[in-house]
Amino acid sequence: MLLHPQIFVLVALLWSVPPLSLAGKILVYPVDGSHWLNMDILLQELHQRGHKLTVVRSANSWYIPETTAHYTSITIRVNHLSSLEDPEYMASFLKRNIDIQRGEGTVWSFIALQKEVITLLEESHKSSAEMVRTILEDKKLVKKLKETKYDLMLTDPGFAGGVILGTHLGLPMVYNVRWITNAEGHFAIAPSPLSYIPTIGSRVTDKMSFTNKLKNFLHYGIGQYIDYLLTRPLYQGVISEHIDPNTNVYTLIQGADLWLMRVDFVFEFPRPTMPNVVYIGGFQCKPSKPLPDELEKFVESSGEQGVVIMSLGTLLGSLVPDISEVVASAFARLPQKVIWRHVGEKPSTLGNNTLIVDWLPQNDLLGHPKTKAFVSHGGTNGIYEAIYHGVPILGLPLIFDQFDNMIRLEARGVAKMLEVSALDVDSLEQALRDILDENQPYQKNMRRMSSLHHDTPLKPMDSAIFWLEFVMRHKGAAHLRTESYKLPWYSYYCVDVLMLIMSVFTAICLLLVLMIRALFKVFAKKGKTKRE
Repeated sequence: MLLHPQIFVLVALLWSVPPLSLAGKILVYPVDGSHWLNMDILLQELHQRGHKLTVVRSANSWYIPETTAHYTSITIRVNHLSSLEDPEYMASFLKRNIDIQRGEGTVWSFIALQKEVITLLEESHKSSAEMVRTILEDKKLVKKLKETKYDLMLTDPGFAGGVILGTHLGLPMVYNVRWITNAEGHFAIAPSPLSYIPTIGSRVTDKMSFTNKLKNFLHYGIGQYIDYLLTRPLYQGVISEHIDPNTNVYTLIQGADLWLMRVDFVFEFPRPTMPNVVYIGGFQCKPSKPLPDELEKFVESSGEQGVVIMSLGTLLGSLVPDISEVVASAFARLPQKVIWRHVGEKPSTLGNNTLIVDWLPQNDLLGHPKTKAFVSHGGTNGIYEAIYHGVPILGLPLIFDQFDNMIRLEARGVAKMLEVSALDVDSLEQALRDILDENQPYQKNMRRMSSLHHDTPLKPMDSAIFWLEFVMRHKGAAHLRTESYKLPWYSYYCVDVLMLIMSVFTAICLLLVLMIRALFKVFAKKGKTKRE
């Protein structure tokens, strides 16, 4: 029987297709809050591709569910509650920060703000260190984790529990990362000149004046303080006992195989990087879905003016009451309809054009053609969704990296930022009208930024999945990782080489001086002999 030629073509094509990746076993150690929201999106995609996931979570977790369809969980009970897992604490933390910012401009208010943040971080790192210690002291659990033979550890190094557990288990390490325990992730692995790379909290761009460089150095120093006097000591006990007393948490963080960096350079300032850094900024973004009927009717009722949406993210559902009144008053003056995610008592100045909701489908609203502007606190998830859908931003940053995020957007010409502590109705209204005005550059610049973000050969999510599976296939990615972090500081900066060169140069100069002096003595002696 003769075979049709097309069969041979089909067989050849099937032979040439690379085999589907084998399902792997991934141990996941996430950070709660907004960090969990984008980690969970990555986990859902991994689950759809056949990977088996185990999530280590705290019994006090705010957002991470114990039971769900796409992973199994290991729940750890700890006595010390992380501040980031306590909604009441975060509400009071926000109020204290706004009260302090209202006295901004004084040295004391700056010190008070830093003290608030450092106290919050200290409490959260204590909880993180206690949780991983609890895990490692549970011999049955550790034995079970080792016997499961996971292919890799996926963690967020903002808190270092996953880093320590993964190192103890000897697993290849992949980070879903932007921040580490004391700084932005790049600072741990790539050259980071302070002359043009802003540090967290500095609120400067990559084009720095002398004063801005001083600010950058100051905040870099604060980061070093947090690293050496806060996070390293908090984790050192468990590291010394269960890994190696001669290492520390910062060195463990530096040893990861792969960094899935939640950054896109349409947003971030250009900077040096390393081959084991994969950029996945905006990986959580996706096309919008239809809105619920009632919400769709409200949006459509806005007519040609369109809609403004406002959300302050997951950790902070609302502002303090007096600022909420200012926001409501400014919204009431707009011709646009407004959808505002607000938790708590409704402001008395709320206008008829404003709809308050406890929850909103943020991505779907940002993707709606009638959405004209986004009022945001400046959280990373919301920023990338706005970039993805091309919606300009009015920023009301509150805490943490939100100020730095808004500085970057302002530098790109796609956003305006206002200080919440000094907010008034007139300035907020004018800022909103500027953002909404088609004659202003914000709309045009954001559409261009969105176009650049979409113009890539590989979607960020596909890139993240490929590299995760790459690490599983090859049992790590050590060939992409620099070993520079293992060098002592004097070797890293070639101080030893410079000392040798200077020593040799000094010895040669000294020898030449001695030789010249000796020759002068000889000539002087000969001259004296001739005169005699």
